[in-house]
Amino acid sequence: MNAADWKQRPEGGGRFAIRLIAGIARVFGRRCTRLLLYPITAYFLLVRGPERRASRAFLSRLGGRRANLLQVARHVHGFAATILDRVYLLGGRMDLFDIRVTGLEHLLDALARERGVLLFGSHLGSFDALRVLKRMRGDLALRVVLDKRHNAAIGEVLDALDPALAAGIIDAGADGHHVALQIKQAAEEGAMVAMLVDRAQPGEPALPVDFLGAPAPFPTTPWLIAAALRVPVVLAYGLHRGGNRYELVFESFRDSVDVPRVDRAGALRELVSDYAAHLQRHTLDAPTNWFNFYDFWQEGAHPAVLGDAGLRRRDAVRGG
Repeated sequence: MNAADWKQRPEGGGRFAIRLIAGIARVFGRRCTRLLLYPITAYFLLVRGPERRASRAFLSRLGGRRANLLQVARHVHGFAATILDRVYLLGGRMDLFDIRVTGLEHLLDALARERGVLLFGSHLGSFDALRVLKRMRGDLALRVVLDKRHNAAIGEVLDALDPALAAGIIDAGADGHHVALQIKQAAEEGAMVAMLVDRAQPGEPALPVDFLGAPAPFPTTPWLIAAALRVPVVLAYGLHRGGNRYELVFESFRDSVDVPRVDRAGALRELVSDYAAHLQRHTLDAPTNWFNFYDFWQEGAHPAVLGDAGLRRRDAVRGG
């Protein structure tokens, strides 16, 4: 499965299975429902070939030799566990988890400037675990940028668990101009605007930079948004540490993003490379939290990947 196809992959099990598991989770509790993670893991290993191969390739890249099926099973099991935990985290069952927060002072310092904050996350760990911050600190305004059409069945179940958070979602699948205006308005109101910045949408411009030993395409749009808004950027990770333990990690990245027109390509490369280095450090620390189950490094499969020369040509066509 190449980078251009990740969005076309169906949700595992379908809408009925997802609703059934969510219902079982609410009725029987977390400890009992976790037993379902084993058949779910087996389903992905036996039926979902592209995801299985992507997991094996990623783990092999980290270990320097071909990963075995047990390692892949642990990886998939970790992913399934975080999906199940979303039911409880967004349902307000904070008592079931041991949640540690690291670097919260970086986020609070950025918010204290009253300019709004861009909270950049990734598919490393549970993005929904970051939403728990809103429950822990009700005084913090949070807007989440997500494509509601992708994984719609899971989204419907989780939105029903926390309607307030669902109402604050900025739909990334809407018209680009409308999305940009909503992000701008939220920032002007002093809110945290959270978005995933490691995976490019189909057709979205991306820049290949080194990540875990090979070039991988990262989207450039989030950085152009940050440059336009001139607000602080804080990196965020919701890492599953096993069992019921999660760690929310916040890192200050830029007080203000500057992408000058005179050297836009160079500025974007520096930003994306720096971000990839941060993401790599956390990926090596928590490898089973890597939830990009497709060929993340396949440059030729992404139609919008631009190198420095491509960025310069695009800027020239647009008048600099």
